[in-house]
Amino acid sequence: MSAVAYLDRVNISIAGKSIEREFGINNNQLGWVFSAFLLGYALFQAPAGRVADRLGPRLVLTFSVFWWALFTVIITVLPTGSSGVLFALIATRFCLGVGEAVMYPASNCVVSAWIPSAERGIANGLIFAGVGFGAGVTSPLITYIMIHHGWRAAFFVSAGIGLVAGAIWFVLARNRPSEHPWVTQAEVSYIEAGLPGHSKSSDRQLPWMEILKNTDVLALTFSYFTFGYVAQIFFNWFFIYLSEVRGLNLRQSAVYTMLPFIAMSVGSVVGGVISDHLTKTYGKRVGRCGIAVFGIGLCAVFIALGTQVASAQLASLVLAGGAGALYLAQSSFWSVSADIGGKSAGSVSGVMNMGAQLGGALTASLTPAIAGQMGWNVSFLVAAALAACGACAWLIVGRRSSTPEVIVPIGARS
Repeated sequence: MSAVAYLDRVNISIAGKSIEREFGINNNQLGWVFSAFLLGYALFQAPAGRVADRLGPRLVLTFSVFWWALFTVIITVLPTGSSGVLFALIATRFCLGVGEAVMYPASNCVVSAWIPSAERGIANGLIFAGVGFGAGVTSPLITYIMIHHGWRAAFFVSAGIGLVAGAIWFVLARNRPSEHPWVTQAEVSYIEAGLPGHSKSSDRQLPWMEILKNTDVLALTFSYFTFGYVAQIFFNWFFIYLSEVRGLNLRQSAVYTMLPFIAMSVGSVVGGVISDHLTKTYGKRVGRCGIAVFGIGLCAVFIALGTQVASAQLASLVLAGGAGALYLAQSSFWSVSADIGGKSAGSVSGVMNMGAQLGGALTASLTPAIAGQMGWNVSFLVAAALAACGACAWLIVGRRSSTPEVIVPIGARS
């Protein structure tokens, strides 16, 4: 499901030049279309998380994947000669963003209910490996279909894959271990024994103000804002950067565009494994927060270095290293938000993820604007500086705890 979500959102960046020519829009206007998706995605993160908390991830994700398919297809039937076509493109992508907003808050509800706290690093690492896999597969898949059948056919294939994935999810998924016919009572007991105390006993929905005033949530949200800003450069502009700035042709750009997404998938899983190991050995301040500081900080270094490399191929490798380093931290965001949110994990992670998407919406429009005025190198250096700030924000997370072994849940002292 995570891979499908990114297939549906990234396909437009690969088809961007064809869409520009056909609909008569320019790079800046295409940036507005990118931002429209991210704006809808960002604004509905917290409400979507609350809905997932109340209705459960099985139902809301099944509904949402059909929504994704609908708005993926709608863009293919928009009239190219209409004077309002830019508004229609923006509105369609905004609605797609609204539908996709539930994906990761709902996935965090699954993690909160199904995964013992000490094992959440690898669980989230696997979920977010789908981000890199989906985005990585998108480039060659969409390029191949575009070359042979046109960009509209590529969007229909994206929608079809989503519908199949949604049907499989509905058949296999359950909201809680106790509801699943394949899970034994012994496994249910094992899972519940590993959940944070408030996740096992309290059905209280956390009030919004209690979430929004929490220092850890604010620090996570700011850091995820910088994370989203950096990540969206790869999702929206890396393909165009390689083809227009670095001079690679369509096929070469498609191949090298895969590298950051492969690195993201590897980084997500490796970061999750390391995070779980360090958490069990040294506690969550080291295992969750430490790996986040290291990964995001290393990302800043790689991106800054990538701007100084003359070779297009070597620059692609260095920048891909930055994407992989960034995603070493991915599981930490979602593991900590699940720990501090408990049965309101969807709401807490929705607030956090809203920060990332606002960062992404900003970079979708700001990156080409900076590049147009000061060059693409400056655009990447701005991203590197923000990544450094995001790494520092993690130093605040968990400081309320008297011991390094725990992250204090919201409301635990109330």
